[in-house]
Amino acid sequence: MFSLFKKNIEKKNDDNHLSLISIASLLIHSAKIDENFTEKEKKIIKNALIEMGADQNNLDKILIDAELKEKDSNQILEFTKEVKNKSIEEKKIVIEALWNIIYSDENADMYETNLMRRLSGLLYLDPKVVGDIKEKIKSSQ
Repeated sequence: MFSLFKKNIEKKNDDNHLSLISIASLLIHSAKIDENFTEKEKKIIKNALIEMGADQNNLDKILIDAELKEKDSNQILEFTKEVKNKSIEEKKIVIEALWNIIYSDENADMYETNLMRRLSGLLYLDPKVVGDIKEKIKSSQ
């Protein structure tokens, strides 16, 4: 009985780890879209992952796995599947991290803003919510 309970906990931890890798891959994709992936953007990604329940001891492993996954992928749909299943609050954390990444260089180019328009639809988020988060990030820069 205890081994079944232990297996369920391990499965849940594995699922959470895979979920965090997909979310990190999406964040890394947005950071690389301007072809300049900075340490500041990595820090934003790490903070978002911690906010979503990642263990600080596993952050580097998650980022390494996410970078490989992002590099091997040619579309964002596989990354958005995980976010789509999250609560609205968790989605807001991801959107806030995305806007923080985009405005980390104090500039949003057309590719970055297009990505955010696509993501708000793919994640079933109200464009007003996404816009409000954007304005909050811009005003705090």
